[in-house]
Amino acid sequence: MAENNKQNKLNIELPEEIAEGTYSNLAVISHSQSEFIVDFVRMVPNVPKAKVKSRVIMTPENAKRLLGALAENIKKFESQHGPINGGKGTPPFPIGFNTTPKAQA
Repeated sequence: MAENNKQNKLNIELPEEIAEGTYSNLAVISHSQSEFIVDFVRMVPNVPKAKVKSRVIMTPENAKRLLGALAENIKKFESQHGPINGGKGTPPFPIGFNTTPKAQA
């Protein structure tokens, strides 16, 4: 049994530049028959253009596993810290991010 546990371990390497992370406040998800594409975007207030900061492409099976893992982690988070605001009735973009200032002379 101990040998089985040694064989099932996965050594995951996390390079320093990836470990720093990339901030995203919007995810755009699309799919085809064979893959899901998640574009992580950073929007800045009063800037009409946003940049994709990261793109993740995965199989439908792995997308479903991710969905389950996120649901499980959100449940754990909310049990420790209380409900996360959001969901139904929440604007699709962070407040103030979809407006641009009017030109003034």
